[in-house]
Amino acid sequence: MPISAASSSSLSLCISSSSSTFLSSSLHFSKSLSCPRKPLLRTQTLIRSAVSTLPVLSFSGDKVGEAYLDLKSAPPETARSVVHRGIVADQQNKRRGTASTLTRGEVRGGGRKPYPQKKTGGARRGSQRTPLRPGGGIIFGPKPRDWSVKINRKEKRLAISTAIASASGSAVVVEDFAFERPRTADFVAALGRWGIDPREEKAVFVMTEVAENVRLSSRNIGTVKVLTPRTLNLFDVLNSDRIVITKSALDYLNSTYGSQSGDEEESEEDNEEGGEDEASEEAAE
Repeated sequence: MPISAASSSSLSLCISSSSSTFLSSSLHFSKSLSCPRKPLLRTQTLIRSAVSTLPVLSFSGDKVGEAYLDLKSAPPETARSVVHRGIVADQQNKRRGTASTLTRGEVRGGGRKPYPQKKTGGARRGSQRTPLRPGGGIIFGPKPRDWSVKINRKEKRLAISTAIASASGSAVVVEDFAFERPRTADFVAALGRWGIDPREEKAVFVMTEVAENVRLSSRNIGTVKVLTPRTLNLFDVLNSDRIVITKSALDYLNSTYGSQSGDEEESEEDNEEGGEDEASEEAAE
């Protein structure tokens, strides 16, 4: 059917790729008039770095200076989802998945028919181990399964650093301390000097090394957790009201979760790639 000039002018020059294309031999569209396709952009989680200023307190509770906490953190629009994925992965990976129940085919007994099929006035029953009777099987009960989920290492580290950075307003830095003898009262007194009430607030201590007397003095306080780089986890950080960081632990956090933590790895990879390129060029010559 021929296309008139009036009808051809009413045709749209921009035709979606999902719709049908109405082209004939007598009508051609130039490439300059065609609709440009938008490039497919891959959504990525942006990472930013926020520097927080924390007060440094002595063992007696006096402010002796200031320290800087420079950690990588996700932007506000994606921080909630990153931290949520990290905490869900931690909680699910801790599940053993050993809960198991017996179905009506696995429970012991029930081989004999309880009573005749007819002439009893009751409903027919073929086994005493039906799920409708006490002692019977379980309908859709739990069976052993693997609850673990995969999470990327960088994403997990980003979730921890984002949680610590968001809680920097309630964090303080204390000088490295120790006790001469293990005594819970001494630890509670130190908490009071640092402005922490263990009866109303949950506190998390982040230390690189935990002295034996410090561990013994804090283990009887239910609202205090003492963490090391090996036991640092997202749940305890989110479940705490105050975060106490020692000076050595602050240096560890800045070096491991800070904005400059990935530069060395990237530079090493760049050096390796550069060395391979040079070797290939020499082989080609």
